[in-house]
Amino acid sequence: MKLETIPQWRRGWRFQWEPTQDCFVLLYPEGMVKLNETAGAILNQIDGERSVSSIIKNLEALYPEAGALEGDVLEFLSEAQQNGWLTKEA
Repeated sequence: MKLETIPQWRRGWRFQWEPTQDCFVLLYPEGMVKLNETAGAILNQIDGERSVSSIIKNLEALYPEAGALEGDVLEFLSEAQQNGWLTKEA
């Protein structure tokens, strides 16, 4: 995934906080994906307007103790895209 890409949710998928699971989840027609804290923090940044670069900057500001996050975020978002959670790049 490129830094200038603006991630978009795949049609039919919804990201939300699930109180009964006490975590963020991805809901889709066939079920649900329960997300760990890190995945939830990254995916919570996807709003259809922010680029990957902006998402990385926001996360680095929220979690300064984590250091540089570009590589990890790019890898995770690429995997999310491969898993079909996000639309493919144009």
